[in-house]
Amino acid sequence: MRFVALLFLAGILVSCKKEIVKKVSMKEDVTILADDTFNGRETGTEGELQAAKYILGRFKEIGLLPKGSQGSFTQTFTFRPSLNPHEEAEFTGMKTDSTLTGTNVVGYIDNNAETTVVIGAHYDHLGMGGEGSLYREGEAIHNGADDNASGVAVMLYLASRLVKVDSVNTKNNYLFIAFSGEEMGLLGSNYFVKNPTIDTKKVSYMINMDMVGRLNNERTLAVHGVGTSPIFKQTLFANNKVDLNIAEHESGVGPSDHTSFYLADIPVLHFFTGQHEDYHKPGDDAEKLNYKGMETIGNYIYSIISDLDDNGKIAFRKTKNESEAVPDFKVTLGVVPDYLYTGEGMRIDGVSEDRPAQKAGLQKGDVVLQLGEHETKSMMKYMKALSRFEEGQNTTAIINRNGEVMEVAITF
Repeated sequence: MRFVALLFLAGILVSCKKEIVKKVSMKEDVTILADDTFNGRETGTEGELQAAKYILGRFKEIGLLPKGSQGSFTQTFTFRPSLNPHEEAEFTGMKTDSTLTGTNVVGYIDNNAETTVVIGAHYDHLGMGGEGSLYREGEAIHNGADDNASGVAVMLYLASRLVKVDSVNTKNNYLFIAFSGEEMGLLGSNYFVKNPTIDTKKVSYMINMDMVGRLNNERTLAVHGVGTSPIFKQTLFANNKVDLNIAEHESGVGPSDHTSFYLADIPVLHFFTGQHEDYHKPGDDAEKLNYKGMETIGNYIYSIISDLDDNGKIAFRKTKNESEAVPDFKVTLGVVPDYLYTGEGMRIDGVSEDRPAQKAGLQKGDVVLQLGEHETKSMMKYMKALSRFEEGQNTTAIINRNGEVMEVAITF
């Protein structure tokens, strides 16, 4: 597909020069960004820079104005990566052999409004693997179709709708940012908030999309940051006319770029369709995405934006950091929880090899209702239950498997 991708990219850039607008589907955007051509889009590499050029070309084609540094579409930042996972990378203005340079791509719709809405998605990924990869069989290209070519594609879709002359959404300006450095610690969004190209005091709210490409059969969409403005919850549910199962999360803090804006006292909404077996692995490829689901999510977000168009600068509200409430525990079952599950219990989304859950015969789709004498009716109760056990202890788990309740023996 490398040759096809390069031809498509060349076509986009040529069409920009000729001012010919070609409608590009979300599937086409994902297919290009998740092609081997870009070698996994690792921050600071030539592959990421070429991906940035592609997005820049799409911004121009859509009709966005440049809003990066010095009148360009880009904002670069130089940093020294941290070798310690518990320490942050260090921003530095000096390029040396030990530094990398990331590139945010920034476009703008100027409606001469008093307030601006920021719409963002990161476009970097893990390159050939390395730190952050869950692949254990050597180097391989991590194309990151869901993470996060999907978010970029929905962002481009929203830009193409909001830029139209007949768009009814004219009471806000719109700033679109394709962030670099997210996988290395929210670097691009952090840098932008500290070095903004607009007046952030006039930002009404920020929308972030990270991994929105795998809407499941239950049509569950996780929305984080619901508590960061009093108006969000009502708006989310009033505009859910497409029967999405909304899994709402109050906190504005999470492992994606919306966090940088929340920490600057800006209301945020973050959209996410859940983890899966290809997360941070080479198998996260374009053909596995649910493009109809992405269109549904794009239209849903557009309706939210339209509803909030005449609300001016919406109120900000601080939320409890949900990650700080997680209890300490010394043991695990060795499962990936289904964070989109909204029923009672903890539903298993994946089972790790040679861990307590696999040894007990637990399977993907099982719902854990109780560990020992401790009910696990919610994710928090599940984690609190785990915190009661020590390594080597034996207990029982009550699970629901396809409607049948059963008891299994667990050894931690």
